[in-house]
Amino acid sequence: MQVPRETGDACAAATAGAALNAEDIWLLPGWQDSDADHWQSHWERRHGYRRLEQNDWQRPLRGDWSARLQDTVLDAPRPVVLVAHSLGCVLVAWWAAHSPQAASKVRGALLVAPGDTELPHLREQLPGWAPVAMRSLPFPAIVVGSSNDIHCSPQRTQAMAQAWGARLVDAGALGHINSASALGSWDSGHALLQTL
Repeated sequence: MQVPRETGDACAAATAGAALNAEDIWLLPGWQDSDADHWQSHWERRHGYRRLEQNDWQRPLRGDWSARLQDTVLDAPRPVVLVAHSLGCVLVAWWAAHSPQAASKVRGALLVAPGDTELPHLREQLPGWAPVAMRSLPFPAIVVGSSNDIHCSPQRTQAMAQAWGARLVDAGALGHINSASALGSWDSGHALLQTL
């Protein structure tokens, strides 16, 4: 597995920040959820992180998904860390842009392989998810992108990271950074999470 290469600011050492509490870390899968071989599922089993469940993984509605995220964050007893993949990244950006007060309870976010819902094939499959919110996030964030992701070009990933005020990490050629990428527990990604 390739070690992520960072662009922009230097990445802090994984042990530099305060330890993260597993109960405060929420996994936000993308469209169709994360299957058992997905790194998010590995993290859920291995580290005890919690998955933010949605009512309908097959036909996602941005308003419904945002309401679920809003309730989860507001109900949390402490600040949370969000770990999003694909459509989950687009959800975080849109929700934060429209719920800045609730977003103040977010300690940070790891946004992996954001899907560009403005691409024709995704716009058709995921109606109502375009445009992507391109506003600065009110919390620290790291965007991890792949050089050969069919759902988001490296240039578009860079543009999103810049608009969101996030640190950008180039993970190399890992496809959509999902189960097909065969990352297992993706230790290098987990090390990035620890910097939040």
